[in-house]
Amino acid sequence: MKLLAIDSSILTNTSVSRQLTRSFVSRWQKIYPETEVVYRDLHAQPINHLSQKILAANSVPSTQISAEIREEMNLSMQLISELLSASVLVIGAPMYNFSIPSQLKSWIDRIVIAGKTFKYVDGKVQGLATGKRAYILSSRGGFYNAEPALNLDHQERYLTSILNFIGISDITFIRAEGVNVGEEIRTQSLHQAEAKIQQLLQFQMA
Repeated sequence: MKLLAIDSSILTNTSVSRQLTRSFVSRWQKIYPETEVVYRDLHAQPINHLSQKILAANSVPSTQISAEIREEMNLSMQLISELLSASVLVIGAPMYNFSIPSQLKSWIDRIVIAGKTFKYVDGKVQGLATGKRAYILSSRGGFYNAEPALNLDHQERYLTSILNFIGISDITFIRAEGVNVGEEIRTQSLHQAEAKIQQLLQFQMA
């Protein structure tokens, strides 16, 4: 079994989402010690944003592609391979300005590729990254799981939509909300998220 773990927070020691991904992966490995973990830190090793040159390289002869762009294309194929070969996807995704970090969006733009992770059949999209479970470790400074702030959530809704698009429908969100409201709420929210991780993985063992 292969697990692909992704961190996208620009914070390091104080990151809530990183704390939760570490906890999740550590607990998972104790239950499934044979799991091969592939880890990507999108802040420490950022992926360049999709550009016109990278996009156009898919439709030009290889002799016309520069070494720099060829390296970018190889990276895209590596990222897609990491995703498709994984049975479990774990993403640490903090909310930034009601959405996801640009670092995570760069990764998404490299793996959502026609003919690789989705295709069209009779005019309808068909995801190709099927048979996977996704766990999203979501952190938010405020509270966005109910009105009136619910409509401001372009983080979890977007991740659900884009993962569904490429064929991943088994998605579980483990959420820590209100982490910037106050220390007491932050501690309580982290405790609840950790408890949910433990509960989920205990259920996996049953």
